[in-house]
Amino acid sequence: MDKSPDAYRTISEVAECLDLPQHVLRFWETRFTQIKPLKRGGGRRYYRPIDVELLKGIRHLLYDQGYTIKGVQRLLRENNTQFIIALGNGDVQAIEAITRQKQATAEKQAAEERSESELALPGGIKPAQPARKLFGLLRGEDDGPVGADGKRPSKDNRSLLQEALFDLLECKRLLDQVR
Repeated sequence: MDKSPDAYRTISEVAECLDLPQHVLRFWETRFTQIKPLKRGGGRRYYRPIDVELLKGIRHLLYDQGYTIKGVQRLLRENNTQFIIALGNGDVQAIEAITRQKQATAEKQAAEERSESELALPGGIKPAQPARKLFGLLRGEDDGPVGADGKRPSKDNRSLLQEALFDLLECKRLLDQVR
């Protein structure tokens, strides 16, 4: 009998679902503070559905995307767990929404810093603009691939390529689950 999607999972169930040994999950708990399974008497672990989704995202980044543990820690620190979960699920719309929110926050902070620094600096000297890149998803016009003709694809074409990449990653993830 299968469990409800909202049910807590044991470490063996999560390890089987993610195709990982249990000791890897225990190790990840020491490296990623965001992973907090419930611990009952005797140290038995119970993972909430959100914990399982986060673990899927971390697994995707480490094993499929080739990130290091420090790289994933940095992504978690700079973004949030929802971003990692969306990456693990290949949810392009959620990634874009989180990215837009982060960009808006960064722009607001930059505007506040500019207004504060313009008041403080004599002679109207303006400080340098901070770079606003997030996980390679927010690229300026000078970034990104260059075609054979030396031109860069339009923003719409880059967006379509990004969506195709996420679709391919999702297909790969599904194929890996079947194997």
